[in-house]
Amino acid sequence: MEQRTATRDLPRILLAVLVLGLMIVGSLWVLQPFLPALIWATMIVVATWPLLKALEVRLGGRRTLASVIMVLAMLLLIIGPLGAAVTTLADSADTVKDRAETFIHSPLPPPPDWVRKLPLVGERAAEEWQKVIDAGTAGLRTRLAPYAGKATHWLFNQAGNFGKLTVHFLLTLLLSGILYVHGEKAGHTVIRFARRLAAERGETAVRLAGQAIRAVALGIVVTAAVQSVLSGIALAICGVPGAGLLTALIFMLCIAQIGPSLVLVPSVIWLFWENETAWAIVLLVATVIIASLDNVLRPALIRRGADLPLLLILSGVLGGLLAFGFVGLFVGPVLLAVSYTLLDAWIAEQDHPHEVPRE
Repeated sequence: MEQRTATRDLPRILLAVLVLGLMIVGSLWVLQPFLPALIWATMIVVATWPLLKALEVRLGGRRTLASVIMVLAMLLLIIGPLGAAVTTLADSADTVKDRAETFIHSPLPPPPDWVRKLPLVGERAAEEWQKVIDAGTAGLRTRLAPYAGKATHWLFNQAGNFGKLTVHFLLTLLLSGILYVHGEKAGHTVIRFARRLAAERGETAVRLAGQAIRAVALGIVVTAAVQSVLSGIALAICGVPGAGLLTALIFMLCIAQIGPSLVLVPSVIWLFWENETAWAIVLLVATVIIASLDNVLRPALIRRGADLPLLLILSGVLGGLLAFGFVGLFVGPVLLAVSYTLLDAWIAEQDHPHEVPRE
């Protein structure tokens, strides 16, 4: 009798699951344009929540005012470096133009001996170098013409995407402000949903996700900011032109886990080329110190943010960056941290097979 009832209920259960699945897919489809901004806003709010609470206490418990200040601070953090980069580009436009024209019209020196001595590619590189010299300025322009067209096409595409990026940024700020104001309610809803799925284990996974986000924000972002500031100071002191623009580029490279050396090392070479040997040595020493902060400051900050294996967090950062893009810096560690914790709890059940989890 029970089996017949279960058999008759099976189509109803299947239809209910199908309708529920369609509703979930439809909801995600409707929210698709807002999902990237919502993910970014969630990551930012979770990472900076302690700052909001501290600011709220200083303002006498006025949450709305504290939220407005946090959103304005984020706006300044983006517009400030961007404005500095644009100003630097505008100021150095004539210098860059003059240097480019001088480079194009100046004859290239013959290939050095060390080029020919390079393994595998030395002879080929020296021959191509000599062909460029023999062709002269007109030949060089002919060789660069196809790449110039591709570069122009890329610049137009990037200009078209700038409007989308601006809208995405403004939407992220708006959602961040809403989450700042209603953070406790949103967090309580997520925890209730997690407890409904997996009882206490679900709540633990949610709290661990928050810890992983803060760990990445502390370890990756703070380390990138420190390296960028120190690099900018070193570049300015050593007299490297465009220090503001190079500092903004270094910050993006550090966030992407490439490091500051990609900018600092060519700057050292340029100083040697300009016969500024003393400043080149100073910048070289600064480059070694700044680049080594990855191995000291970042692990300490990550361990302070979350009690998780350092290799797990770093793998999540790099893997998430490759899999999901820039937002993967935060999504990757969260996925690995939650999966690692759930797997560890599941394996640990064999040590306490009769322990019933509390509801």
